[in-house]
Amino acid sequence: MDYTEYVNIPNDQPIEVLIITLFWGLIIAIPIHNYNYLKRKKRTVLRIVILIILFFIALAIDSYMRMPDNPITFILLMGFWFGFAYILVPTFIKKYWKLITFIYVPIFLYFIYLRLFSGNLEAYLKIKDDFPIYIFFLPIPILFLVWAFEQWKWLQNLKAEKAKTELSLLRSQINPHFFFNTLNNLYALTIKNSKQAPDVILKLSDMMRYTIYEGEKETVKLLDEIEYLNNYIELHKIRYKKSVEITFDHNNVDTHLDIAPLLYIILLENAFKHGVETLSENAFIHINLYDDNDFIYFKIENNFDQKENNNANGIGIQNLKRRLSLLYNQKHELIVDETSDIYKSTLKISKHA
Repeated sequence: MDYTEYVNIPNDQPIEVLIITLFWGLIIAIPIHNYNYLKRKKRTVLRIVILIILFFIALAIDSYMRMPDNPITFILLMGFWFGFAYILVPTFIKKYWKLITFIYVPIFLYFIYLRLFSGNLEAYLKIKDDFPIYIFFLPIPILFLVWAFEQWKWLQNLKAEKAKTELSLLRSQINPHFFFNTLNNLYALTIKNSKQAPDVILKLSDMMRYTIYEGEKETVKLLDEIEYLNNYIELHKIRYKKSVEITFDHNNVDTHLDIAPLLYIILLENAFKHGVETLSENAFIHINLYDDNDFIYFKIENNFDQKENNNANGIGIQNLKRRLSLLYNQKHELIVDETSDIYKSTLKISKHA
């Protein structure tokens, strides 16, 4: 291209020579490196070929006419660079084409006016000192910042979508063993024609409905969560033949507050699984749900058999911690205190989360 005078490469400016060499090296290397990709994207390849042809037409016209700042060449090169930008970031160009037009059309029209209607070439070259050609490049940092903001926003949306998907997955992992055990007990009750069977069916139906439908919501009323926990407790009482002391104090909480569903059930399930089921007698679970000006508190305390393998910090608790970090971030606190045979958990959640 230097030989045919399409490109003028100065011999006394090595940095400029290096930049030009790297640029054209990339132009040649990229399609070779991405041959398979380009083979699949035939429309994109066609656009690139058209742009390359457009670029060489502009160079040929400029070389043939030998006119400083040739308006025809200028228009063709602008088309080339905007087309190149469209191939790289089509969504951005489609979204902000009005802004790009608003910025560049006045500059372009002013250039055309200066070039064609300011007098002879000498007059134009004199004016050009006050209106350098690189003014066309000044808006690029602004457009780049807008593009960077769009990428940041897209990344934030992607993170939010990922968190939403993860939350949905975590909800689906709530231990189903309780439902299976309750169904087995229900089967035994129906065989005995027990009067408790209809009540068990109703409570189990309510719990399954709540888990499937209400559990998918972002928040529920605290009253609904309390009813769900009470149903869970009542069904467990039917399961056990041993005496278990269970208290649930929720008289000091505003039941109209909103809370993410199915958080407390994990702590209650833990208390039964790693507490009550390890003891043959004197088992207890004490629950206290209350609120103050800033927080909702859920405290649960249970005893357990030290001889049993107590894995109270298993998958359920890890699931709960992850959900809390996604839903309430820095606006919650989970405190666990374990002594010789007593396990206490306190979950504190901000009302203003």
